[in-house]
Order: sequence, then C-alpha cells, then structure tokens
Amino acid sequence: MSETRVVSPNAPTSVTADLAISAGTLEEVELEALLETGTAMWAVVFAGGIGTRFWPLSTPRRPKQVLALVNERPLIADTVARLSPLVPPERVLVVTSADIADTLHAAIPEVPQANMLVEPRPLGTAAALAWGAQEVARRAGPDTVFVALHADLAVGYPDVLRDSLRRAAAIAATEPYLVALGARPTRAERGFGYLQPGAPLNPLQSRAEGGACRVEHFVEKPGTALADVLIDKGALWNTGIFVWRARVVLEELATHTHEVAHGLPTLAAGAMDQFAELVTSVSIDRGLLERARTVVVLPVDMAWDDVGTWASLRRVRELDDTGNGVMGQVHCVDCSGNVIHADGGCVVAYGISGMIVVSIDGLTFVTTQDRATELGPLLNALPGSLRFNPGRH
Repeated sequence: MSETRVVSPNAPTSVTADLAISAGTLEEVELEALLETGTAMWAVVFAGGIGTRFWPLSTPRRPKQVLALVNERPLIADTVARLSPLVPPERVLVVTSADIADTLHAAIPEVPQANMLVEPRPLGTAAALAWGAQEVARRAGPDTVFVALHADLAVGYPDVLRDSLRRAAAIAATEPYLVALGARPTRAERGFGYLQPGAPLNPLQSRAEGGACRVEHFVEKPGTALADVLIDKGALWNTGIFVWRARVVLEELATHTHEVAHGLPTLAAGAMDQFAELVTSVSIDRGLLERARTVVVLPVDMAWDDVGTWASLRRVRELDDTGNGVMGQVHCVDCSGNVIHADGGCVVAYGISGMIVVSIDGLTFVTTQDRATELGPLLNALPGSLRFNPGRH
C-alpha cells in the first residue's frame, strides 16, 4: 500500500553567498561560482532494474531503459542526450546491474565503457549515489559538482533543464547544499513525492520568481485530498534530479544514512564487492533527503514527468487530435485518450477510449489505463515462460 510520509528537516543557517546576490547580477555570480569549482560538471545516472510495469515490452533481455517509449530514442539515450553539451557523454557515469549493462551500453555507445558502474547486486539508490559520488571525486576531485538523476524521466524542455542545472550547480558550488529540482504540479498525483518550499535562499528573489528555497518538509505519496492541499500551499514535485558536490554528498551520507555510512570507508578504499555486502538498500529520498538539514529546492518549469507506467505515456507522448498517444504502425478510428504501442506489427483501433494496447510479435496486451498502473497481479498469474519471454508466444 502507498505510504504517506511527512518529514520536516531543520533549515540551514548559512546564506552569506546568497545575500550578496542581487537580482541584476544573479546570472553573473552563478557563472563565476561555476568557474570557481575548477572542474566541469558530471552526471550520475541511475539505470537499474528491468521495468516490469512496461510488460510485455520490457523483459530481462530488453529492459525499460532501452525502450523507445516517449519518442524514437531509447530512454537512456534520451537522458544522456538532454544533458549535453552541459555534461558531455565522457562525464556521464551510469549505475546499473550486470544483467542489463551490455544492453544499456549498446544504446549509449558514446558513453565510455569505463563509465558503466556495474553493481555486484542491487544496492538501492542511496548506495548507488555513494558509489557515483566516490567515482566523481576520484576522477575529477572531491569538490566537483554533479547531477544525479534517473534514466526514466521525461523532460519536455531540455534547454530549461540544462539552464536549471547551471543555476543549481552555482548554488551547490558555493554552499554545502543538497539541491533538488522541483517541478510545479499539474495534477494531484498520489505516486509522487512533494517538497514544501520554505524561506528563500536569496531574499531578493522569491520562489514565485524561480528562486531556490529551503525545504520546509517532504510528503511522500499523499492521498489525493492531501495532494490538493499541498499544491494549494505551493508544494513542488520531487523530480528525482539532484545537484551537489561529491564531497558534500558523501559527508551527508556518512552523517545521516546509517544504511550506507558504515560501508563508505570500504568504498573509498576501492573494495566495491565488500561495500555491496555491507550496505542496506534505501532510497535517496528516504535515506538522505528526508534526514539532511541542508536540502534546498529550485523550482523549474521543464514539462517534467515520470515514465512509470503505460498510462503515464499519455502525458509525455505527442498526442493526435483526439488525445491518443501512439507509436508504431497504428490506425485509430473514432478513438480517444488511448495509449497504443505497435512493435513490429500493425494495430487498428476502432471506437475505444482510455485503453492501453501493446502489440509485439506473437502477443497483444490490452487493459484499461487504471489497471495499467499496477501489473503485479497480472504477472504473478502468468506462467514464467510467458512472463519473461512474451515475444515467443
């Protein structure tokens, strides 16, 4: 069941650098702050897991990250492309699992093989973050600023994302903050996390003007009524895109994330297999951001969404005149509000609304958008040969 969590971290007290920034010179100061780091910005991309909620298209042989779900490009390739040229491929580290690492790298050959960080076992995103931060510190220096993000996010305006990353990097470069990008909600989404902005870092730039703010509290997966209240109070969606210095995030993990902290000296010594045995799986949100006292949120308007289920694709795909989000050879007649994905065949839809239709070689999957949000009961009821190798049937 969904769990609602409200966390109120104490606000940071150091705002010296922000008090010096005036509205007229903000951009200039941000640029200078980036230059003062002495290193270029890096990225750590989390790309583990198969993505069972996109069955039958996602399988162990073809994980979600290499699927072209939003446009014609695989999700992982889209992620790497939207970071460039701010973060070129040679400065992108991808944390993934051994079973899908080769498949992922084939989709992003521009990323060096040495940048594929293959977990000995699924670590959880907090431990994966620690590994990525340690690698950034080792390769580029402990005060290097990097962005951490997931490979399955949709961004409508990549140029706005890159501009926001520059602004977030300027904040992280001057103060020991953990900077989260917050998207302005467009609906009362129960499955997302919410960040309640508090006092602005720069008194001369309000949140309404796009200024960064301390995080007053978090709310994880609220009910619809609570989500409405949070939105009315100005809460922002937690996009899962974070910016920080390598040294700062490692220190914060050591201080607040006990599931990982005891393994950090081992990780620093280069004993990755031993580190994996020591740590306990926990997410970045719950293991770090809900406990740290130096979290700030930067509002962004980049048309962000999570590519989490088949139903989510209606929000991130380009729609036809009647609201259908289709890919492949699809013909819709008297249809509206559907998600239809034809992989290698042709689909003809007639007189349907609000449906999910996925066709692959030898199998067609049909459900409603409501039922598509959780496929666990369906997959548990299927024989293993059909669940893991649907294209053979």
